[in-house]
Amino acid sequence: MFHNILTVCTGNICRSPVAEYLLRHELQRAARPAEVRSAGIGALVNHAADDTALALMEARQVPMQAHRAQQIEREHTRWADLILVMEKHHLDYVLGLDPTARGKTFLLGHWNKLEIPDPYRRGDAAHAAAYDLIHQQVLIWIKRI
Repeated sequence: MFHNILTVCTGNICRSPVAEYLLRHELQRAARPAEVRSAGIGALVNHAADDTALALMEARQVPMQAHRAQQIEREHTRWADLILVMEKHHLDYVLGLDPTARGKTFLLGHWNKLEIPDPYRRGDAAHAAAYDLIHQQVLIWIKRI
């Protein structure tokens, strides 16, 4: 069982907060205790989640208005038991920041060998597609953690 889960994307305003809040929501539904956080490799520090991402989550009764973006630091990687990233270059960044994160850092789409494309500034359809991919992958991880 993983107790501390970190999700990572680029700006920490779209994909990783959506993954964070969906993981937290699904873990609570499954009565599985865990703490979930998110960060970005080039975070828009202290920014709220993207408006489109907020609206998508609100429509699914998973509000994330409290989210504020943060830059990933070694303290995050040391805290986490499991680190889930959106794209391969995020994996490379995390392992460059903290080589001890090897073995606990995976693509969110690991089980299907896929990356989650960045929907930032690409419109509602790109956000909806990213949300669907993230949710599918979260449900797979929930079964495995």
